[in-house]
Amino acid sequence: MPLSEFGIIERYFAGRELINPINKLGIGDDCALLQVPEGQQLAVTADTMVEGVHFFAGCDPYLLGHKLLAVNLSDLASMGAEPVAVTLALTLPKVDEEWLQRFADGFLQLAGRYSVDLIGGDTTSGPLTLTVQALGVVPQNGAMRRSGAKVGDLIFMTGHLGDAGLGLKIRQGYDCSDPGQALCRFDSPEPRVKEGRAIRGIAHACIDLSDGLASDLGHILKKSGAGARLWWDKIPLAASVKRYIEETGDWTMPLLAGDDYELCFTVAPENRAKIKIPAACIGVIEDERGMRIEREGRISPLTKKGYEHFS
Repeated sequence: MPLSEFGIIERYFAGRELINPINKLGIGDDCALLQVPEGQQLAVTADTMVEGVHFFAGCDPYLLGHKLLAVNLSDLASMGAEPVAVTLALTLPKVDEEWLQRFADGFLQLAGRYSVDLIGGDTTSGPLTLTVQALGVVPQNGAMRRSGAKVGDLIFMTGHLGDAGLGLKIRQGYDCSDPGQALCRFDSPEPRVKEGRAIRGIAHACIDLSDGLASDLGHILKKSGAGARLWWDKIPLAASVKRYIEETGDWTMPLLAGDDYELCFTVAPENRAKIKIPAACIGVIEDERGMRIEREGRISPLTKKGYEHFS
């Protein structure tokens, strides 16, 4: 007999002791209970992944569980928040116990690494759709926002750009001689939680790179009422991404592709030395609206954007 809704919850997601002291009551009642410490604010985000839109049918459920949680922890990281709890809503076309076990293992292993408790959620039947709501805490008025960039700020980013975009190309059939890093970054991104905490109080604005640098930095510019110039030769690219560009001529791929989940943030030049995490300086915030890129001795408008739903 297939498991019921409550059987799925009990077998794969319930029965674990709470590990974060902020969480007072988890799965088992109509609501969870959290005690937000004095002087802290609650940061809340939610994200949905749909089969055939955000992930390929038949992908490894362990990696899918990891990625589903990672993209939500990345949102918290971009505001400098400490993750504490998540809820999970599963819409499943059928009950596949092996799939559920691997999915839960990937999800809960990453949750354990960041002392995040699964405190509730829902299960229902339908096309495979996965939704997480993530909660974190951040010092009162200490969250990094998109609206804080100032003219003259330097633009920084963690990690490499375009790895996940290349991973997607590989999944779509591109023949890459060294696919390991790109596939790893596409399948199992690492949320930059530690890095987000480290730049809190230093960065004026921050965002995670989920939809591509051009789109996501564009959100900062719109909210901050500013423009930007990017320096192509300063953007960190892995060797495999550089080879892809050489072979295809598609140099805009790293700028437009999403799923890198690195942090992009702006810092006043005089505070540059305060940055204690590995990060590359890739541009500058300017008064002139719009985004420009300096490449091969020329400055050109960068008007293309990354992935958008319904466009």
